[in-house]
Amino acid sequence: MPNTMLFGTISLLYTFLASRPVGVYTIDIQEPLKLPFENTIYKAACPDYKNYAMRQHAPYSSGPLELPFQRPSKYCRTFESPLVEKVIEDMNQKLVDKDLARIFENAFPNTLDTTVRWHVSGTEKGTEKKFKKSKKAADADAWLGPQSFIVTGDINAEWLRDSTNQLAQYQLLAKKDKKIHNLILGAINTQAEYIIGSPYCNAFQPPPLSGLSPTYGGGEDEVHPAYEPSFVFECKYELDSLAAFLSLTNQFHNHTGSTEFLTNRWYLALDTLLEVLTAQEKPTFNEETGKYERNEYTFQRRTNTGTETLNLGGVGNPLNGGTGLIRSAFRPSDDATILGFLIPANAMISVELKRCAAMLDKAGKKKLASILRERGQGIEAGVWEHGVVRHKKYGEVFAFEVDGFGSSILMDDANLPSLLALPLLGFIDSNNDVYKNTRKMILEKQGNPYYLTGSDFHGIGGPHIGLQHAWPMSVLVQAMTSEDSSEIQHCLAMVKNASLNGLIHESINVDMRRDYTRPWFAWANSVFAQTILDLAQRKPQVLFGPDAEPYVLG
Repeated sequence: MPNTMLFGTISLLYTFLASRPVGVYTIDIQEPLKLPFENTIYKAACPDYKNYAMRQHAPYSSGPLELPFQRPSKYCRTFESPLVEKVIEDMNQKLVDKDLARIFENAFPNTLDTTVRWHVSGTEKGTEKKFKKSKKAADADAWLGPQSFIVTGDINAEWLRDSTNQLAQYQLLAKKDKKIHNLILGAINTQAEYIIGSPYCNAFQPPPLSGLSPTYGGGEDEVHPAYEPSFVFECKYELDSLAAFLSLTNQFHNHTGSTEFLTNRWYLALDTLLEVLTAQEKPTFNEETGKYERNEYTFQRRTNTGTETLNLGGVGNPLNGGTGLIRSAFRPSDDATILGFLIPANAMISVELKRCAAMLDKAGKKKLASILRERGQGIEAGVWEHGVVRHKKYGEVFAFEVDGFGSSILMDDANLPSLLALPLLGFIDSNNDVYKNTRKMILEKQGNPYYLTGSDFHGIGGPHIGLQHAWPMSVLVQAMTSEDSSEIQHCLAMVKNASLNGLIHESINVDMRRDYTRPWFAWANSVFAQTILDLAQRKPQVLFGPDAEPYVLG
């Protein structure tokens, strides 16, 4: 085909895909044109989804908000699953609130539709030969098998935490859908390579074999240990990132029973992770000599925002020894910790270590399982001993951060893991008195400095965005940790009314709901989908009407 004809076809397709009501009109050019490269033409015509998500597209929901249909054209989606489409169909039929149904229809597949930038099954012809050519002998098994690069949305990089949460709602389908199974297995393998390569980092570039160009950031950062910018997007050490790798693995094993991820590379990633935990449980001052010992990890950024760097030469505030807790330099919001023992992250890693131990026990790795179990139990004990403090109004509560010297920060942040999400993490039962006291504290303005209220929205925010924007993610977690149907309905209504583009945003201005951050944020969309699926099983009457039966995936 002449270039002029090709460019003309691309232009026409772009106009069609970008302007037509997606999902109503379809086009099939394969027969008329008989092109062997029609997929390339389709992809070239696909609009940028960040811009696409900012505009509303027909058809609109039949609910009072008339919410738009925001899925990209099927030719522009990055991954497809018939089972996912079946769940959407079921929810469209069952959900009484058709505006909620529309958000679910947009949000549940959002990760698959838009963020799977690279996936290989590991069985493609010539793949193994290509991989072997590109590796050193010491990394003979690197990048073999399925691999998946999952971006967070409008940033072309993979966060370990975000990608784990983005895939969580599909874990329920992995046993029945081989493609989903392989996608998540690939995500485990890819995360393992990232941890082996740079275990202190939180966000990563496309894998070297993907052929995708890296997006460079963090050029002004001074970080130890040093990292390779073509491999790492940002290198903020966050304990929950390491916990997320274990969580991704544990969820996959729990839902499929598979242990095919137990490769030499996975075990090397686990060993690397444990080395980081050992390094980051050390105090600032040697317990025997009292002398200062510089931490293995330091981070400094040239910035006028205090939460974007660590003080004291990139080390952070002093931490005491003998606590059993693990330091985290940054929070899951990517903001710097004030006191380095971040309680939600420690709670999460304790749970995932113990879950991993149970899995390895079944796999016959008794010694390694015992090591993980002991580490998890030690961290859990540290959370209870040092992370629980007495509040003059609320009684015994979990602190957000502590230092082991007796200081604590009382607050919660919207990002997961959070204190509000402790039951969802599996750390504690929601009926526990300390958790109930904590929940009451962090969901009140007088108890949590980042509980933000306004005329249009209210919920937990955090320093990452500012003092006027609360995060829908926190309101969804509030719903998932509640047994009160009225509270749940209130949370759902608030998020729905703040999602006028049919997608869940990062944060909402509490006094002006149309002022939001990030039109495309796949993690937030996944949390919405997880909330609906949780309630469909746990509180079906809230979603489906009186006498409704639970809807269970998997």
